[in-house]
Amino acid sequence: MRSRLTGAIALAATAALTLAACSDDGGDGGDTGDSGDSGGDGVTIGIKFDQPGLGFMDGDTPSGFDVDVAKYVAGELGYSEDQITWEEAPSAQRETLLSTGQVDMIFATYSITDERREQVSFAGPYFVAGQDLLVAADNTDITGPDTLDGKNLCSVTGSTSAQRIKDEYSEGVNLLEQPGYAECVTALISGQVDAVTTDDIILAGLGAQPSNAGQVKVVGNTFSEELYGVGIPQDSDQCEAINEAITKMVDDGSWQEALDAATEGTGYVPNDELNPPEYEPCDM
Repeated sequence: MRSRLTGAIALAATAALTLAACSDDGGDGGDTGDSGDSGGDGVTIGIKFDQPGLGFMDGDTPSGFDVDVAKYVAGELGYSEDQITWEEAPSAQRETLLSTGQVDMIFATYSITDERREQVSFAGPYFVAGQDLLVAADNTDITGPDTLDGKNLCSVTGSTSAQRIKDEYSEGVNLLEQPGYAECVTALISGQVDAVTTDDIILAGLGAQPSNAGQVKVVGNTFSEELYGVGIPQDSDQCEAINEAITKMVDDGSWQEALDAATEGTGYVPNDELNPPEYEPCDM
């Protein structure tokens, strides 16, 4: 496994550092050390509600890899789980949620891009995925992004995945946007579309759902590197502390445990040459 998170800047006074509040009401920040003391009145974290294995909300109970990373980071920032408010963060609304202060952080398969950096900042990344395709289980025609001319392709509103295929691989593909990935998979199973595209780990979680099992498959031919970052407001001073928390999660084994639990039974194997990833400097 490659050297992990080597860009960390040691924070010698981390245990004494007082951070600005992450709460909706702007209360004072708290200790970011390991003592578990409260970091303030609370923190609002954006996640996906419709991505099994990553960010999924069952009633009022969230689950998935993104959720586990968010809980760990929040704990290192001084927030207990009962101080976390979970907010749905659809792809098309993530920048707005951060820039308007509706959430303090976003862990929602949020790929770091230069375009997004114009509106928000990122800590991390904490995972590297790869874009892939989900097709019907008996499909043999679609083997990669360059085999989609004349086909119908689904992705979610606000995602760049489908447009990338049209721009770079199959100009003749027909794009269909849906509000969520579950709707895309429904369209695939019904025959309305020929493929669904997004990151491989997301597709694996969708395909493993009992209602979809045996009906769909991941092509298994990734064609990008998607660096999942922690979205934070541009004026946030928490980037270094978040990176320190991710470093600790990797080093103590909690990161691997969370990933294994999230992908168990899916057959998904992440790229171990890229994971765990090196995080990017906070001044980018």
